[in-house]
Amino acid sequence: MELNGTVTVRKVWDGRAQLEEIEADGPNGHWEGLTLFLYNPQSHQWSQSFIDSKMGVLNTPTIGSFKDGRGELFSQDTFHDKSILVRGVWSNIKPGSHRYEESYSNDGGATWAAAFIADLTRETQSTALDVSDAGANKAAKTSTAAEDGQHDFDFDFGTWKTHSSRLLHPLTGSTTWVDMDGATVVKKVWDGRANLAEYKADGPAGHIELLSLRWFNPSTREWNLEFATPTVGTLGIPGVSEFKNGRGDFYDYELINGRSVLVRFSIWKITPDTAQSEQAFSDDGGKTWEVNWINKYERETEK
Repeated sequence: MELNGTVTVRKVWDGRAQLEEIEADGPNGHWEGLTLFLYNPQSHQWSQSFIDSKMGVLNTPTIGSFKDGRGELFSQDTFHDKSILVRGVWSNIKPGSHRYEESYSNDGGATWAAAFIADLTRETQSTALDVSDAGANKAAKTSTAAEDGQHDFDFDFGTWKTHSSRLLHPLTGSTTWVDMDGATVVKKVWDGRANLAEYKADGPAGHIELLSLRWFNPSTREWNLEFATPTVGTLGIPGVSEFKNGRGDFYDYELINGRSVLVRFSIWKITPDTAQSEQAFSDDGGKTWEVNWINKYERETEK
């Protein structure tokens, strides 16, 4: 099956990540995808996480590196109920073109079967912008997002002065809190089906930076949230929820200090120019919760 379209790539998070928006048409109609690439400075590797617009589910990230002008990223996944290896390869890299090929292996990497091949040719800046604008206009005409929850995060777009309070040692009985001050910048991506939040803050406990990818699943009408730190280079476990009465409570299970813990991230708008979010842990399956991170946001006006 042949498809033709555009791939728009931009740097985010001060170059430690790249965001890729894909739009193509073929025999089965229109198709779109979103890819987030994150760099791990310790392992010198990239991770690639992909979302299909129709399914709204983040795939298992491929991880790898570039060498001699060729990039190879690998992961494990399931295909037709069987465990397989996945390989993404960037090759023939030139200033104005390159190739991407995704292949599967069911014999431990001894042989590979190509499943997706893309030949990409760079467009001029003016043409790329025209394509992006056309896609945005099309989405605005056809979207039913106001009814299905896709606009629930719109209140969060913009730049926010952020005051944070952190509990230093959660789930230990500690009552030692530290304060931090910084900024949070939230930008709409993928025609509003996703957004990126960049958080920076400083305090007595040091400097902290976080990147959060939030995306909407049109099938379940729920939002998914994942966080990344500069030192890890991969996304975490997504928290999932829908907004109710202007508040979203996102839940997932994570390993905290070697223990499986239920995590809740909550965010809500207080006024048009103020908002708040909290993180809480529960080690008893949600019977009791300990709040360990509180963020209070105040919108910064444009200068």
